[in-house]
Amino acid sequence: MKKTDSLRRFIAQHRRYEVIALLFLMMIINQGDRATLSVAGASVSGELGLSHGEMGWLFSAFAWAYMLLQLPGGLAIDRFGSIKVLGLAIIAWSLFTAAIGSVALMPVGVAFIAVFALRFLVGVAEAPCFPANSKIVSLWFPTAERGTATSIFNASQYFAAVVFTPLLAWISTRWGWPWIFYVMGLAGIAMGAVFIWRVKAPLDHGALSQVELEAMRQGGAGLQERTGSAVKAPAWRESWASAKALLGQRMFVGIYLAQFCISTLTFFFLTWFPVYLVQQRGLSILNAGLLAAIPAIFGFIGGISGGLVSDWMLRKGLSLTLARKLPIFIGMALSMTMILCNYVQTDLLVVVCMALAFFGKGMGALGWAIIADVSPKQSAGINGAIFNTFGSVAGIVTPVVIGYMVQSMGSFNGALIYVALNAAGAFVSYLFIVGPLRRPDDLPAQPGRPLQPAIARGIDAIPPKTT
Repeated sequence: MKKTDSLRRFIAQHRRYEVIALLFLMMIINQGDRATLSVAGASVSGELGLSHGEMGWLFSAFAWAYMLLQLPGGLAIDRFGSIKVLGLAIIAWSLFTAAIGSVALMPVGVAFIAVFALRFLVGVAEAPCFPANSKIVSLWFPTAERGTATSIFNASQYFAAVVFTPLLAWISTRWGWPWIFYVMGLAGIAMGAVFIWRVKAPLDHGALSQVELEAMRQGGAGLQERTGSAVKAPAWRESWASAKALLGQRMFVGIYLAQFCISTLTFFFLTWFPVYLVQQRGLSILNAGLLAAIPAIFGFIGGISGGLVSDWMLRKGLSLTLARKLPIFIGMALSMTMILCNYVQTDLLVVVCMALAFFGKGMGALGWAIIADVSPKQSAGINGAIFNTFGSVAGIVTPVVIGYMVQSMGSFNGALIYVALNAAGAFVSYLFIVGPLRRPDDLPAQPGRPLQPAIARGIDAIPPKTT
């Protein structure tokens, strides 16, 4: 009885754990949606008679929309609120995912266009996802817990691979590839309903205790979104001026470039990795799904470990710069081990090398924690959108480049080198370009080096346009 009462008190004083748990579950489905086409890729390409280059374009359809809608998505988050925007987005992308299964009933010539269009629409709906996650974490979690919280929703992509890659491969083998999309679409709609019901801003959450609220306030949690009647929404002109100011800061540019490089690893794993196992390693779709889950498990462990280690260093008094950068350096160095797959013969050694690469990529995926740490307080949405835009560009470039490399070279050897070089690029960017991590709002302007107004004081500092 005492244990039950203690557990209830713990839960009552840690409502933020429910929020991160729901973000994690939502992101598992989100990442599962993104992986649907890669699992179905071998079947779809065979049924539609598509080349590697054409499959590369299908894989990139999601990222085209995801990139183009990042800035509008970020502006929508700043204007209407991350929780409201994300709840509606979950329902929308799930409906579009389910609709992809229906292309099996279409003529071959129409099916290619339909898949591209529907994947494009999935990207439209998912565009606000990561910026909204980052903002929700900044609302609910103190600074010293954000690395862990961010690593949890980031690690969802690996956990999703553990759960959904073998499951979707089995569904495809048992009922056919269209059912991959039907199942994921229905799961997403159910998740969207739960998210809308349960997730609120801290100050709007009726069950949040005063003890937890005060701990969050003292730790630097945002607590309330500045939207609606509480504050005048920024004009589009002001938001674009804020974006321009962010792009003028060396620290942010370095972070954005590193995100492009790290996202190259992500999109290789989300698109071509199962196809690599089937076509180059000669595995069946089901066996590829099962083996792909092993590196994903290590990616999940690495993702959680990176956040825990980073936050532990912060609590020990180390600087934000060292606490965030060191796991990234270690992770990107480990990610480069995927090159060894070109020189080993057995499937076991391939899995070992990829497991190290997945672990490293997970450990180094602290970009969203850094964005939460250093974003100007009144333009967090637009900063997250710019950050994610660079990742989305990698989502366009990676599948297309790898598709044509495989088509011209006849193997994935060059593709693995290309992906590993991007891991090196992220390492170099954080080492030489980013510099010290700090929120511009918190720093006074220095003589001769004034902070840009849109960054130093937030977008409200931009004077209104006079006519």
